[in-house]
Amino acid sequence: MLKVMNLTKKFQSGEQNVIAVSNVSFVVPEGVFATVVGKSGSGKSTLLSLLGALDKPSSGEIFVDGENITRFGDRRLINYRRSRIGFVFQNYNLIPNLSALENVMLPMEFSGIKAGERSKQAVKLLKEVGLTKDKFRRRPTKLSGGEQQRVAIARALANKPKLILADEPTGNLDTATGEIIVKLMKELAKQENTTIIAVTHDSSMSEKAGMHFTMKDGKLI
Repeated sequence: MLKVMNLTKKFQSGEQNVIAVSNVSFVVPEGVFATVVGKSGSGKSTLLSLLGALDKPSSGEIFVDGENITRFGDRRLINYRRSRIGFVFQNYNLIPNLSALENVMLPMEFSGIKAGERSKQAVKLLKEVGLTKDKFRRRPTKLSGGEQQRVAIARALANKPKLILADEPTGNLDTATGEIIVKLMKELAKQENTTIIAVTHDSSMSEKAGMHFTMKDGKLI
């Protein structure tokens, strides 16, 4: 479960104090796919960075699976990002010289999982996201955008995280493929009993989500 309480992030821009996220609170249970919709500058990307422990809040608290990550030290935050969070990006961010299978195995290698188990788990996840077996050994350039995003989602699930954060996950996909990816993320959230949060400017994504929030001027409205 993700629980956010009174989260605020302030930046100093010259002499001006900018509040990118303002007193935001919400809860998303396990097994739920939720969207945060907002225009550019609404604060949704800053919120995602805070949830992913890529940035620290000015005030407020973030609880993931009952743990208050805002109280973690730097070393514990590194381990948290490595083992408890999965990231999915608009541009996929796959390693170009690795196959689809190797891309999914990579996070498990950093977590110290043995090679045989890494391969077995990666195959299972690629099947779950609907990538056909004949494409497991292909490099990203030999896959379509939708296929690359499926690999990216499988990679995000590799270490069985409690939270997956997706940044414009359908931004580079056509409408039909984007709808398939959204449906897949919703199904996987329930199947893997994890929380998935996607930030997007596309309001149509919220229609398929289990929960949705809208941000404007750093606030949830």
